[in-house]
Amino acid sequence: MSISTSVLSDLLQTLPYLRPQLYFKASLTALSHAMEDQVLAATLEEPLVIASFQRERFYRQEAHRYQRLAQRSNHIYVLSAPETDFANSSDYYEKVAFEPEDALSHEWHLVVIAQNYATCLVCREVPLSLAKKQQIRELSPTLDTDTSRRFEGIWTSERGVSLQVANLLLERILVYRPELAAKIAQARSRFHLGANPASDLNANFGNTKRPQSNEYACDIDTDPFVQRLVTYLQASQYKLHKAYRSIAAQARKERLVNSITTAIRRSLNPQEVLQVAAQELGQHLGACRCLIYRAQAGDTQATVEHEYLGSGVSLLGQNWNLDKNSLFAEVVQDSEGVCVVDTMNDSRVINSPGLWKQVEKLGIRSWLLEPVFYQGRLLGIIELHYCGNAPHLWHAGEIDLVKAIATQIGAALIQAESFANLEDLNGQLEALDRTRSNLIAITGHELRTPLSTIQVCLESLATEPDMPLELRQVMLNTALSDSERMRKLVQDFLTLSNLESGRVEWHPESLTLQECIDLSLSRARSRFTMEELPEIKTEIAKNLPLVRADGDWLVEVLAKLIDNSCKFTPTGGKITIKGKRNRDRMVEVTVADTGRGIEPNRLEIVFDRFYQEEGALRRTAGGTGLGLAICRQIVNGWGGEIWAESKGKNQGSQFHFTIPVASNRNEELGIRSKKSGGKSN
Repeated sequence: MSISTSVLSDLLQTLPYLRPQLYFKASLTALSHAMEDQVLAATLEEPLVIASFQRERFYRQEAHRYQRLAQRSNHIYVLSAPETDFANSSDYYEKVAFEPEDALSHEWHLVVIAQNYATCLVCREVPLSLAKKQQIRELSPTLDTDTSRRFEGIWTSERGVSLQVANLLLERILVYRPELAAKIAQARSRFHLGANPASDLNANFGNTKRPQSNEYACDIDTDPFVQRLVTYLQASQYKLHKAYRSIAAQARKERLVNSITTAIRRSLNPQEVLQVAAQELGQHLGACRCLIYRAQAGDTQATVEHEYLGSGVSLLGQNWNLDKNSLFAEVVQDSEGVCVVDTMNDSRVINSPGLWKQVEKLGIRSWLLEPVFYQGRLLGIIELHYCGNAPHLWHAGEIDLVKAIATQIGAALIQAESFANLEDLNGQLEALDRTRSNLIAITGHELRTPLSTIQVCLESLATEPDMPLELRQVMLNTALSDSERMRKLVQDFLTLSNLESGRVEWHPESLTLQECIDLSLSRARSRFTMEELPEIKTEIAKNLPLVRADGDWLVEVLAKLIDNSCKFTPTGGKITIKGKRNRDRMVEVTVADTGRGIEPNRLEIVFDRFYQEEGALRRTAGGTGLGLAICRQIVNGWGGEIWAESKGKNQGSQFHFTIPVASNRNEELGIRSKKSGGKSN
C-alpha cells in the first residue's frame, strides 16, 4: 500500500502561516546531525525520534548513529524505501519499510520530541529540470552533484509544529506497521499528541499568524548555533554554484576556440581556417558583420577575404582602406585592440571623415578591431560590426574571447607561412589544447581535494566531541595545511590573471641585483629546510650596473625560478645564480641547476600555463604549473626576455631572463654613494 500525499503538503495545509525555504542537501545533513547530536549530548528522557529517509542507501550512511540514538530511547522510528535488505523490524529501533511509490520517497523528515525540547525538519526534494541536468553533465562528468541537491521545506523549533509533524508521520507508520498501535498510543499519550495537535494553534493564533515565543522549546535553545551553521553552509553552497556556472560559461567559450583549433588541425589551407573563424565568431557573438583580413603595420589597404554577414552590406572581396583609418593606426601603435562602444559619440570616428563615411554607409553603431599577432608581428585584423539603433555593450568575456580567437588565427597564418616548421607548430597547438583541456580538471582536483579534506576534518571535530586531544590537533593541522595550499593556488591564479589582463600597476625603480637575489634566497630558505636545500652559489659580475624594474616583481621571478630549481634538484646538487651585462641596456640573469633537466622539444612549452613534466594531475614535485607562466608575464612586462636551456634529462637546466639597465647614470651613482655611507673624494 503506497500513499501519494506529501507530509510537507499536509503540514502546510494544516498550518498555512508556515513558509517553506530552499535548502541544499549539505545544509540538511548538517541540520540533521545537529538535531541528532542534541539527543546524544543532552539529558533528554526517552525522547520520540522519527526519521524518514528517501532510500535505503541514504539510511545506511546514518545507521550507526541511530544505533547510538536507540540507547537513549525506546521510541526511535526509521522509515525508508527498501533497496536490498531494509525491512519492517524491531531490532535496535523500529524500522518501517514504505513502498517506493510513496510520496515519502521524495521527502526527508526528522522530528525530535522531548518534555523540554522539540524540533523538526520537513523537506521535499525539488527535481532538476532536464536542462539543468544537462548543464551539470557538461560542466564536469566527475562533479559530485549529490551535495547540491535542492529541497524545499521547514526547519523549526516550534513545539506545536513539531507535534503536528510527529502526528503525521506516526499515522504513516501505522499504515505500514499496524502492530505498533499500542506503542504509538503510548508515545501519543506521553507527549500529548492528539488527533490534530495543530488545531489548538490555529484556534489561538488564527490560520495566518505565527505562534508566540512560548511555543518554542524552553530549556534548550540551539537556534543561534544552528542558524549560523545553516547560513554559512547555504552561502558556501551558493558560492560553489556560482563558481560552477562561471566554469560552465568558460567551457562554452572553449568549445568555440576548440572548433577553430580543430579546423586548424584538419587543414593546412589558411583560407578555410579563417572562414571558419569568421563564421563561428560572428555567429557566436551575434554581430551583424565579422571581417578577417591580412594586414601588416604600414599597409594602406587590405582585401576582405573572409566575412560573416548577419545583416547589412557585404564587404567580401572589397578593398578596405587603412591609410586614413585612425582606429587601425591606434591598433598598430599600441599593439592592442580598439573598442568603440558608440560610433555616434566617439571623437575618433566623428573627427575622421573616412571613418564617418564608412559608419554611414555600413550602419555601424559599435565597432571592435582586434589585431592578430604572432610573436609581436602583426599578421591581420579581426573586425566586429554591430548595427542598429542601440550601441552594443561589450562584456569582458566577449573581448577575451575575441583575443583568444585572434591568438588561434595568428597560429593558423604562421602555419601557412611556415609549412616547413609544421611539426613544431603542431607541438605548440597541442600544448595549448592540453592547457585548455586541463583547466577544469586541474582546478577541480587542486581545489576539491583539499576542500574535501578540510570538510572531513571539520565534520569530525564537530561531530566527535570526545575525540582525543592529539587527534583533534592532527585534524586542525591537516585543515590548516590544506587551506594554505588552496590559498596559494588561488593566489597564483589571481596573479597570472592580473598579469595577463594588464591589470598590474608597475612601479619601476633602480635596483641592485644582489639585494633582490638575497631577498629571494631568504624566501627559499623559509620554504625549505636546510636538509632539503641543495648548495646555492651566486656569481655576480663586478661593476654590474643597476637594473630598472619593479622590485617586488623582480624578487617574485627570482624566487619562483629558485623554488623551481630546488624542487627538481637533489640535496647533493648545486644551484648557481649568475648576473652579467648581456648587451646594451640589458642585464642577463641565469638560474642554473644540476637537477632533472628538460627535453629539448619542451623548452618552449615549460612556460605554458599548467604545464607539468610529470603530467597534469601527478604531483611528485608539488606545484600547479603556473610559476613559469607567471615569470614569463612579469619579464615581458618590463620589456625583457625569458628562455630555458637544457641538454636533456638528468643534465640540469638553465633559466635565463633579461632586465633593462637603469637609464639615469646620476641616479645610479647616487644610490651607490648612499651605500658607501654618503662619502665621496
